[in-house]
Amino acid sequence: GWLWLIVTKDNTLMITTTANQDNPLMSDIVYPGTPILAIDSWEHAYYLKYQNNRMEYLEAIWHVINWERVNFLYEQATE
Repeated sequence: GWLWLIVTKDNTLMITTTANQDNPLMSDIVYPGTPILAIDSWEHAYYLKYQNNRMEYLEAIWHVINWERVNFLYEQATE
């Protein structure tokens, strides 16, 4: 699935997940919001480098996220 950092309608941050091709912008999602960060946690995203070690992949991904861009998207979403 997918891991999302979203800005909700009341401008708070929330971490949520979706399955398949679903995303927080869809009208029938339990926790809708504006996505400012998405992490692909499907096996195809990490298997070649991390095999079955999803946790190692998730720990490593924090080092390559462009936090300035995430902050920019947050500021845009809360305007």
